[in-house]
Amino acid sequence: MTRKQAAKTIAFLALTLALLVMLTYMLRTNGAVKDRFAGFYAEKKNSIDVIMIGSSPVFPYYSAPQMYGEEGITAYPLSTNSQRPVAELYLAKEALKYQQPDLLVFEVRMYTSSERYLTENMAYTRGVTDNLRYSPNRVKTVLAMLDESDVEEGFAPDDEDRKVYTYLFDIFKYHSNWRSLKDAKQWRMAFFRLRDPLKGFESSAEVGPCALTDYSGVTEEKKIPATQDKRLSELLDWLSENHLKALFLVSPYAESEEEAEEFNYIERRVTAEGQDFLDLNDYYEEMGLDGAEDFSDYGVHVNAVGSGKVTSFFGKYLKEHYDLTDHRADPSYSGWDDAYENWKSDSAEKIAAVKEHVRTGTYAEEN
Repeated sequence: MTRKQAAKTIAFLALTLALLVMLTYMLRTNGAVKDRFAGFYAEKKNSIDVIMIGSSPVFPYYSAPQMYGEEGITAYPLSTNSQRPVAELYLAKEALKYQQPDLLVFEVRMYTSSERYLTENMAYTRGVTDNLRYSPNRVKTVLAMLDESDVEEGFAPDDEDRKVYTYLFDIFKYHSNWRSLKDAKQWRMAFFRLRDPLKGFESSAEVGPCALTDYSGVTEEKKIPATQDKRLSELLDWLSENHLKALFLVSPYAESEEEAEEFNYIERRVTAEGQDFLDLNDYYEEMGLDGAEDFSDYGVHVNAVGSGKVTSFFGKYLKEHYDLTDHRADPSYSGWDDAYENWKSDSAEKIAAVKEHVRTGTYAEEN
């Protein structure tokens, strides 16, 4: 083979690989998580002040557009449903490839869950791995999330094929999703970069009332599951080694006394390593949270009314405790002004729906 032939072969293989990656991005399952992560990759490099990582208590609780409109802070959620704690370290590493945030925020509610429970549905794993761009860090994420060595009794039974190659090369999973190519939006996902008009935020207009019990006076501790304790140690060690500042956060919900004790354990471990901890369950009154109106699913997640209250409180907390720049006068952040306007329109519509649900007593179905 001549040099010219070799060069043509290499060029052909490179082009084929590039097209295969683009096709994979387009065929991945459509939805809010894909939009959220593609939106993150589309953000201007080093423009995000706060990266928020965690499970479903992140994206419906903290409205990045609202936080920007009220405080001038830019925040972005790397959040997936029932996100396993093992993912948080790798998502932080992914975030730092594109941004230099002043603060990393880790939502810790899932640290109280058993790893076996979190593997009952491998969508909790794919929610992370199938929404990252191809990179060495993605390979490490896949391998870490498929490692059963720290899971007592191994992963829970699941009908889904767990062969590693279907995670590393997820086109094997989604090769039949050809109908996605009929959606013009998915063609714009070819590079897995597409601005999200609400900066990753997703709220609900449903109402599911709950009772909120204040456990702020509880001082006892209960150790979290061993696997999650190890994950917490790995994350704290990495933060220390890289001289990074983080806030470990508990989003408000109808917690139990046992969970409050587990959060006390996490708080002690986190603060001993010089990191910050905030349990918003200790601030129901300050936020004005109302269990009768502010939750979408009976105490697990807030709706649009509740998120407005939580975001307002949290934005002020960040501004008071961290040295974060107010970007509202900077014309290079005009896209965030647009997002704030989008949020105001979306929020007004959903708040009106919440009020109507409360007025008529039409509540969400209980699972």
